[in-house]
Amino acid sequence: AERQQILGKFLRQLLQLCDIFGVAVVITNQVVSDPSGMSMFGPQTKPIGGNIIAHASTTRVSLRKGSKATRIAKIFDSPNLPEDECQFTISNEGIVDE
Repeated sequence: AERQQILGKFLRQLLQLCDIFGVAVVITNQVVSDPSGMSMFGPQTKPIGGNIIAHASTTRVSLRKGSKATRIAKIFDSPNLPEDECQFTISNEGIVDE
């Protein structure tokens, strides 16, 4: 509980800086496998940061590995964007849209 409170305080300060300076911030959150019995009906991973990071985020994007060098980005929680996904690769030239 203490760790969540510290994280929440940090995220509130970060959001204040975003408002003051008009900048966007990207927050990453590690996920772990969810071995519970309900995982076959929903997501098979869960975020380590808990719900505190989800509540502090405006738009949430999930990244996962596709086939070969392809990656998949999925918008799954946004107030103004529909749920959608796209495929991309990262090459020497940068990010390439598939």
